[in-house]
Amino acid sequence: MKTKLEYIWLDGYEPAPNLRSKTKIVAFDGEPTLEDVPVWNFDGSSTRQADGSSSDCFLQPVALFPDPGRANAMLVMCEVLLPDGTPHPTNSRASIPDDPDAWFGFEQEYFLYKDGRPLGFPADGFPGPQGEYYTGVGFKNVGDVARDIVDAHIDLCLAAGIDLEGVNAEVAKGQWEFQIFGKGSRRAADEVWIARYLLLRLCERYGIDINFHPKPLGIEHDWNGSGMHCNFSTKRMRDVGGETYFAALMTAFDDRKDDHIAVYGPDNDMRLTGLHETAAIDEFTYGVANRGASIRIPWSFVQNGYRGYLEDRRPNSLGDPYCIAGRILQTITEADMALAVDEAVAA
Repeated sequence: MKTKLEYIWLDGYEPAPNLRSKTKIVAFDGEPTLEDVPVWNFDGSSTRQADGSSSDCFLQPVALFPDPGRANAMLVMCEVLLPDGTPHPTNSRASIPDDPDAWFGFEQEYFLYKDGRPLGFPADGFPGPQGEYYTGVGFKNVGDVARDIVDAHIDLCLAAGIDLEGVNAEVAKGQWEFQIFGKGSRRAADEVWIARYLLLRLCERYGIDINFHPKPLGIEHDWNGSGMHCNFSTKRMRDVGGETYFAALMTAFDDRKDDHIAVYGPDNDMRLTGLHETAAIDEFTYGVANRGASIRIPWSFVQNGYRGYLEDRRPNSLGDPYCIAGRILQTITEADMALAVDEAVAA
């Protein structure tokens, strides 16, 4: 049977990569597995990943999903390789650890855009102020096609095998969010990218764009930006935890605050102002149930003996989930090592 394989990868644009894709038709005896999907190539000079004099880049399949939008089709998430088989400099996935016991939940916010403005905004000026739009119901809050798009996206993600955990209308008009959970940093991030791809492709038929910018309406207006809050836990955080370990984690996150901001998405200075449920970009703070802190501590975490998960609220909607998850795991590893040294000295 001939199968349509949609190869999907990240290009070399800065400061945030774009999704790219192209279709390869391959005959298989049955439903293909990841190992059956061949490596393919593309013109890297057209994606800012190669020079025209040596333009070949290669696509290494790394995750396979059913394509619910087409018959006899699969979605193939790929890493970009150089001709010698090594990871391309833009290949952020290859550089992160992949601990299967590290769990991540990403909360992807975005704006639906039509005719250069958020869906539901008048041609001139603004709609009513924020207040009723968050989890809102009704035409004046949601509009005429937004829920159709969101519901269709839910169905596409579930049919593709993505662990989509929920959706809701967000604080600004035309702004929405979906949440994805995954076990393993690479798998969780793969699913975010595929969910983004499905949303972008879906909106083509509506003549609507997705705006992932963290502050598309600018800092001068009283409208929320878009984040990609990252909920995370490791086996030690879930099984052992403890107040001493939590303190070590927060010290490590504070020490590395600039390194986190560097990979948490471009233009975050426009969003992390200390307003609109954000912490200031140059500070590191944490607090129980505090949505204005860098790290929000769920009540369940404290009540369970400082065990469970934490929410980093600094990543923004344009962030690369591979980079975000990788940086969080690196900082946790540093905290583990520092605590081990302290315990050894104390012993």
